[in-house]
Formats: sequence, structure tokens, C-alpha cells
Amino acid sequence: MSGLKFYAYPGQGKVLRGHLWYSQAVRVGDRIEISGQGGWDTETGKIKTDPLEEIDQAFANVDYTLKHTGGKGWSQVYKVNAYVVEAEMDNEAFLGRFIENLRKWCPDHQPSLTAVGVSKLGAGDSAGMRLELEVVAHDPEGVAVTAEKQVAFS
Repeated sequence: MSGLKFYAYPGQGKVLRGHLWYSQAVRVGDRIEISGQGGWDTETGKIKTDPLEEIDQAFANVDYTLKHTGGKGWSQVYKVNAYVVEAEMDNEAFLGRFIENLRKWCPDHQPSLTAVGVSKLGAGDSAGMRLELEVVAHDPEGVAVTAEKQVAFS
């Protein structure tokens, strides 16, 4: 798989890679694709019990993951897929907090968004999640930087 770089951030990222056999992100040239990020603590993997805090943490986890791949964060995100447990799809507080986070993390742009209601999210340690965010970011400058620094988490 020449040209692809896979990443797993320290703590929960490496745990999930070992336990469920997937990476938190992959860099494909000037694109960074992030696996679904839930509202878990990046060190312990514990899901936030408050649904609104879970949303905040999921957005923070996306930013954390992007930066660990050599990206700049949410400013480079152009596509968001949100998977939401159906029970929360009509929850105005949940939706409001989601939009609040989009505005906070993307103050200068509005990425494309697809939101899908699902019956259940997560497996293993992440069971009980209410939200999972999967994003794609454009990072043309980071290609050279990551090549120079050899930023890869094994």
C-alpha cells in the first residue's frame, strides 16, 4: 500500500487498533480520512455519560486525530459524516449542541454534512456511544511536512 500512511494516536487509538484491527486515520496524499470518532476519552476510552459532553468530546477527538496525522485540525475538514443513534435524532438539545460544535470548530467554512440515524454504534469498549464522526480533510501542506518528520504512529 505504497503512498498510504496509517495512524493510531497514543492511548485509546492504539488500544482500538490492537483490539478491533483498524487505524484512527489514513493519509492519502493531500487527504486525511478519519475513522469514526466517538465521545471517548483518548487515554481511557471511557464514553462521556452526558450526551452533550459526548458531542463535545467527539469533535475534540476529530481535531486531536487530525493533528496527530500532521494536519492542522478542523479548518481543513470539507466532509463530515455523522452517525447518530436514532433516539437522539429528534433531540433538540443534542442537535443544537452538534450545530454549536460545527460553528465552533469550523468558524470560517461550512463542510458538507451527511447525518444518518442508526440503531446502535460502537463495538467493544465504545458500546453505548450516541454519536460517531467520520471526516475527510484536505491538507496539501502537510504532505511535505509529514514526509520530512516521518510522522507515523505505530
